[in-house]
Amino acid sequence: MRAVALIFVLLLGCSAAAAQSYVVQGSTTFTHRIMDAHLAEIEMGSGHRLTVIPNKSSLGLLALFEKRADFAMISGPLNAEVQALKQTHPDFDYGQLRSFNVWSTRMAFAVNKDNPLRHLDNDRMRAILLGEITNWKAVGGQDLPIRIVHVRDGGGVQASVEALLLGKSINAKNVILVQISSQVVKIVSQLPEALGLSQLTIVRNSNAVELKLDRPVEQHLDLVTLGDPTSEMMKVIEAARRSEKTATPL
Repeated sequence: MRAVALIFVLLLGCSAAAAQSYVVQGSTTFTHRIMDAHLAEIEMGSGHRLTVIPNKSSLGLLALFEKRADFAMISGPLNAEVQALKQTHPDFDYGQLRSFNVWSTRMAFAVNKDNPLRHLDNDRMRAILLGEITNWKAVGGQDLPIRIVHVRDGGGVQASVEALLLGKSINAKNVILVQISSQVVKIVSQLPEALGLSQLTIVRNSNAVELKLDRPVEQHLDLVTLGDPTSEMMKVIEAARRSEKTATPL
């Protein structure tokens, strides 16, 4: 009996010793969607402790290269995030990055409740974001200049829109830049002329309303590692993927 108890204690000690601490940094969208709701579940499923630092996709990748994070959370196409980061850090070895999809959602265009428009085709939205249409009246709305609201460079929503809808950078002139995605809908709810680039759940939980497209833009939430992840790091990735299956549908 004592031998069995001793073995049990030793197994517990080995299990505790195997637990590691990882830093996960990056996208606030990833944080809100996955980590805020499922952190305990991911830690239990992986057997590891996680420190989550929400900021931006690009800052998560930067933290990877600077050895301040073990995982980056990104909410836009990796290629787009890399191209943006290359502007300030061209010497990083971007070929080392490995991306693992955890969740797919869709982004949303937010408008003020006083804006009568609720639907817009993709071609006209593309023209707005490229600066070819500058007044709501041209697409059936009020006679007001269109003001685009989005997160400063590095936001996953912007990266998804540019990569999947535009194929190039947003080129509108009348733009309001904010620090985090939650500020987008706050400004939109105050300005009748505003058009905000945000995430669907954020828009639904705000005083703004969604301007729907005929072909929605999907946004991917990924975990990124620098080089191939270890077997223990893969446990974190797989636990995050399992948590996706219990997330509230959009």
